[in-house]
Amino acid sequence: MASSRKSQQNPKLAKRIAVALSGGLDSVVLLDTVCRAHAANKNSRIEIFAFHIHHGLQKSADEWLLFCKQLANKYKIHFDFRSLHLSNSVERGNVEARARAGRYEALSELCDEYGIENLLLAHHQNDQAETVLLQLLRGAGVSGLSAMPFNREVKFGNQRIFLWRPLLEQSRSDLEIYAKEHKLKWIEDPSNQDSKYRRNAIRKSIIPSLERIQPKALANMARSASLLAEAQGLLNRLAMQDGKLILVKNGLKLKPLLALAQKDLPAANNLLRFWLQTQQLAMPSQERLLSWWCDLHKVKADAKLEWAHDDQRICLWRGVLQLADNAEEVQGEWVFKALPNRSKKLGLSAEWVEEAQKNAAITTKVRSGSEKIQIKPNSPRRTLKNLFQEGNVPPWQRKAPLLYISGELVAVAGIGMSYPHLKTSGKRLAPEWLQNPVK
Repeated sequence: MASSRKSQQNPKLAKRIAVALSGGLDSVVLLDTVCRAHAANKNSRIEIFAFHIHHGLQKSADEWLLFCKQLANKYKIHFDFRSLHLSNSVERGNVEARARAGRYEALSELCDEYGIENLLLAHHQNDQAETVLLQLLRGAGVSGLSAMPFNREVKFGNQRIFLWRPLLEQSRSDLEIYAKEHKLKWIEDPSNQDSKYRRNAIRKSIIPSLERIQPKALANMARSASLLAEAQGLLNRLAMQDGKLILVKNGLKLKPLLALAQKDLPAANNLLRFWLQTQQLAMPSQERLLSWWCDLHKVKADAKLEWAHDDQRICLWRGVLQLADNAEEVQGEWVFKALPNRSKKLGLSAEWVEEAQKNAAITTKVRSGSEKIQIKPNSPRRTLKNLFQEGNVPPWQRKAPLLYISGELVAVAGIGMSYPHLKTSGKRLAPEWLQNPVK
């Protein structure tokens, strides 16, 4: 991700929404309808942004960026963009998936940067039908065949973002009629004509044939997706009921999960899929799901197990299936917060810390495996490994940053401060590790 050009913002406005603007027919129509509705409401205090994603896969991508920026200027709204760095050498089958994932990540970054909770996407009825057919071809279940929801919530760092698709009930022909009526201009992406991509092949070959057989094919498939989405909602409620004694924080307790699988395998599959959905992971294939159950039935209660799935790691640790952190090293910084003079909390001498700061004697290190620290009075120094084990901290979360002052270990994130270095009176500072948001 790179490149961001920002417009001036008005912080006094109460609410902000953003439109994902590619420059194509659908997003141009969406932006026009949003801006017209906003202009018609004289009392509206909504601030509109247009976000463009520059994929860099087409020679004319720079022209599309300029077109979108000029369009935003025409409507007098804010504009920003992100550039993706996708290689043309990527295998054909992966280009669509990688571009889609990169696009959503970039849009989420922009929403997070501007404090926007509502992002409008221009998917329409034809897109929905194409998605249903693609999911059918890959043998998807109820969740996949539900296709694209009208709205859903996603999390990005500490930010909640609601995705809205207000055009889902409109066909492409409806949008074309609207665009011609309002004399709108848009960009035609030549890659949309390339049948080497599955979605394009469905759009050019299968959809027209289906419409000849059944004139309302698109609307019917969209309605089926909506009904399947309702069914998926019921399955999610069932999973929550079945998971009352199985779901814990962000994981699944293995023993009761296996008991459920022994009694009712479809219910256990549903619960496992529901958990993957809550972790924002892709649904596994039937073959992968069967392989997982084989592993779980064979593994011993205290054994470790690890699966690679959707570019993430799912680990079994201490009888709980949970998502492991892939980060090689936790990113962030140590900050020192002053304690009130009347506070009874222990802290580091402010004078000592300030002197160390002047002399650049404060460093952050990662574990090497042999560090020890005393975190309680009248107790020996303990290895960090033992302290993490006692705290039930999974191995992948033990790459905690260590704070050193003048070569002495004084604090470990998630563990505590070195007791011999703490003071009970005078000006004191408490070190706190602030982790960078996950992007």
